[in-house]
Amino acid sequence: MTQTLSQLEHDGAFVERHIGPFVSQQQHMLSVVGATSLDALIGQIVPADIQLPGPPAVGEAVTEHEALAELKAIAGRNQRYKSYIGMGYSAALVPPVILRNLLENPGWYTAYTPYQPEVSQGRLEALLNFQQVTQELTGLALASASLLDEATAAAEAMAMAKRISKRKQADRYFVADDVHPQTLDVVRTRAETFGFEVVVGKAEEALKDDAVFGVLLQQAGTTGELHDYSELMAALKARNVVSCVAADMMALVLLTAPGQQGADIVFGSAQRFGVPMGYGGPHAAFFACRDEYKRAMPGRIIGVSRDTAGNTALRMAMQTREQHIRREKANSNICTSQVLLANIAGMYAVYHGPEGLKRIAGRIHRLTDILAAGLMQCGLPLRHQSWFDTLTIEVADKDAVLSRALSFGINLRGDLTGAVGVTLDEATTREDVLTLFAVLSGDDHGLDIEALDRAVSQRSDSIPATLRRHDAILSHPVFNRYHSETEMMRYLHRLARKDLALDQSMIPLGSCTMKLNATAEMLPITWPEFAELHPFCPPEQALGYRQMIEQLSGWLAQLTGYDAICMQPNSGAQGEYAGLLAIRRYHESRNEAERTICLIPSSAHGTNPASAQMAGMHVVVVACDKQGNIDLRDLREKAQAADEQLSCIMVTYPSTHGVYEETIREVCQIVHQYGGQVYLDGANMNAQVGITTPGYIGADVSHLNLHKTFCIPHGGGGPGMGPIGVKAHLAPFVPGHRVVKIDGVLTEQGAVSAAPFGSASILPISWMYIRMMGAEGLKQASQMAILNANYIATRLRQAYPVLYTGRDGRVAHECILDIRPLKESTGISEMDIAKRLIDYGFHAPTMSFPVAGTLMVEPTESESLVELDRFIEAMLAIRAEIDRVAQGEWPLDDNPLVNAPHTQAELVADWTHPYSRELAVFPAGSDHKYWPSVKRLDDVYGDRHLFCSCVPIADDTSSR
Repeated sequence: MTQTLSQLEHDGAFVERHIGPFVSQQQHMLSVVGATSLDALIGQIVPADIQLPGPPAVGEAVTEHEALAELKAIAGRNQRYKSYIGMGYSAALVPPVILRNLLENPGWYTAYTPYQPEVSQGRLEALLNFQQVTQELTGLALASASLLDEATAAAEAMAMAKRISKRKQADRYFVADDVHPQTLDVVRTRAETFGFEVVVGKAEEALKDDAVFGVLLQQAGTTGELHDYSELMAALKARNVVSCVAADMMALVLLTAPGQQGADIVFGSAQRFGVPMGYGGPHAAFFACRDEYKRAMPGRIIGVSRDTAGNTALRMAMQTREQHIRREKANSNICTSQVLLANIAGMYAVYHGPEGLKRIAGRIHRLTDILAAGLMQCGLPLRHQSWFDTLTIEVADKDAVLSRALSFGINLRGDLTGAVGVTLDEATTREDVLTLFAVLSGDDHGLDIEALDRAVSQRSDSIPATLRRHDAILSHPVFNRYHSETEMMRYLHRLARKDLALDQSMIPLGSCTMKLNATAEMLPITWPEFAELHPFCPPEQALGYRQMIEQLSGWLAQLTGYDAICMQPNSGAQGEYAGLLAIRRYHESRNEAERTICLIPSSAHGTNPASAQMAGMHVVVVACDKQGNIDLRDLREKAQAADEQLSCIMVTYPSTHGVYEETIREVCQIVHQYGGQVYLDGANMNAQVGITTPGYIGADVSHLNLHKTFCIPHGGGGPGMGPIGVKAHLAPFVPGHRVVKIDGVLTEQGAVSAAPFGSASILPISWMYIRMMGAEGLKQASQMAILNANYIATRLRQAYPVLYTGRDGRVAHECILDIRPLKESTGISEMDIAKRLIDYGFHAPTMSFPVAGTLMVEPTESESLVELDRFIEAMLAIRAEIDRVAQGEWPLDDNPLVNAPHTQAELVADWTHPYSRELAVFPAGSDHKYWPSVKRLDDVYGDRHLFCSCVPIADDTSSR
């Protein structure tokens, strides 16, 4: 029969590209799990009293091309002015070889956090490069693999300063008065929950305060002045005061390393190393400290270790510092970092090398010197006598100058009293400098670039002698080899081949939702209309961003059942913190500041208690019953005991145990009865969208992992976005911004991230996903995620017991396989299974979370039936291998599981194992073969021999 036009149009729907199993395959899967339809299956799993009566009002689906055209029109409303605003954000040129082969390469952006180092050696090496750049430019021995942004790094530095301070009774943190205002905003927010008093003043005034435990300085002040703080930091050190220094990564190429001048902690933004401004992010922050403080350092650190064959291998070092393990005792609640952006910044340094970086930094500084010389020649006074790239120019009529600049399509910094600010960057040209002369001194300035350049060449002291860098940087071969595009392309490809990402196979991680990041969703993030905007540009220049953010916020409000959305938090952990801050501020507004107890079920995500502690709350753990559900009796007792001190509960739904708890409404009612608020962790929203909502269930606030449910890719451990949805009574208390003012959009509250809308440039990914899926498609995605999980659970439960189930033995969108009985009877552990899966071409499920000795599997709706079956068959084959160990065919200390993973090198080495080479490396045949570059990591060796820099070339057994 001839199809109708509507049917023909439906056949091209994006939902059929996003969801893996075909309709006919879905019927087969339903028959396997024993359900007649998707609706019937959901009815058996999701409690009836929380199911929505209809789909959320987010509109109908459109095709990929229609959505791209619609978003392109919205992006066209942004005005692409040249921004010389500075304040930690500058235009950057992304090398095309890095743009194409890293940022736009799914082998890099779809990878997961490198918890399984054997399948992560490529991105681990890239991160080690980033750490090496940070160490050498800051002059400190230890660097992290990135933090979220410069302002949150400043807040982490303050918290770390308190941890390492010997002045235990001191409660004041001193901030120099020329630190970026957005940095001060975030520091003040964090200090409030820690009970610290922030004091702002001239840097030298810090010596006058005996109650100070730490000081925040900025090497290149926000108005451009360069500071030699070596004498001040020496005096502070003599008083046991911790010195934290914010630095500009590009300026550090020419300036003395703060660590050499006495700084204890140095941080800043790596945005200038090849990452677009993107209206505020995502950008990687760098963070470094002295070696003696390594145990107190926040974030992730990449370290050099060895594998079981004795070869050099990389891993995340000191993993016991992770908040998932240490919970409220963690150094921070950081989960998502900015790995993809740190990789770009590190590769920018690799591609340009030390000489290239010096040339770029030198050119920026020379143009600034030329601009300064011309302005002084025209009689315009400069506020400072030293600078790297930023000038503050005293003007008679600031408003007139700013207005004239706008007429030239230029943004200058205008928040300074009686002056304007100009920050030059890598993209600045000679013609741009001439235009700035015209803006600032008139069209008839008569200045000549060449003449000014000659004058500057003869005498330039804008960088004081004590601040000029004289030591060599980036001498390691990795920064001195890959300068041709051919070599750089091959290096990036060689590293990507060492990794396992979604472009090669399913990543069945529980609670992490590794779903399709569609190409159509990714395309807009590199559009110049989105990429080039400064986060502090005039709001009227960002009307496209405003429209896109308002539409996305409206859709997310519908999908969550909340009244308002705050887009600022730039990670899930930041979202948790922001949501708890809203609750805290709400209680304080009602004169109930004593409400500081946060109830957290024992099954909660590890970030929950860490976030609660960071928000100044006291954690009380609520027990779970044998079925993994919240123990209502224990909840009532603890809520009653807390009484007027009860602030909130943090609960994950569906639970971290992979089931829909039947009593979730009652949990909310109990907490509300005692005056508390309900924080529902949005990590498992992929099982809610279109089926139920946190607001409908009864929660007051949730964060959303846009890098999970709403298709922003994980990027190897970041970027992420964690916006929060709130009920109306909490809306006035979500984070605002003290630099950008937009009435009706931003509150007057303190910020939690540097930019008002967090990592705004990746929000188009989620916009595209929702627009292309539509209401029915989003609901179907959730249903299919649940079907896929139940299909896996049904087919594997005879081989691996499913630890927790709901009604009728069903699970939600993930299932926990209990390996403990197998380990007890055979000696084979969940770790052995995880590593053996690598030989079969799979990343391991989540190990030992939330229950030790288990594997948590989440397939997502994007995985095809072919891939699901391939994973199931691998798990069943591994179960058969375990049986052969149990039967004594293979010894416990020499079998394919305990020796996994197996590398190519083993094929040509002496073979003494009781199993064949073929079984070792081709257990599922030669198709889809992934070759790990290293064997199993020796974690004990890595912890005992902490080394977090690039491997000396003589010791490096890998092929760089």
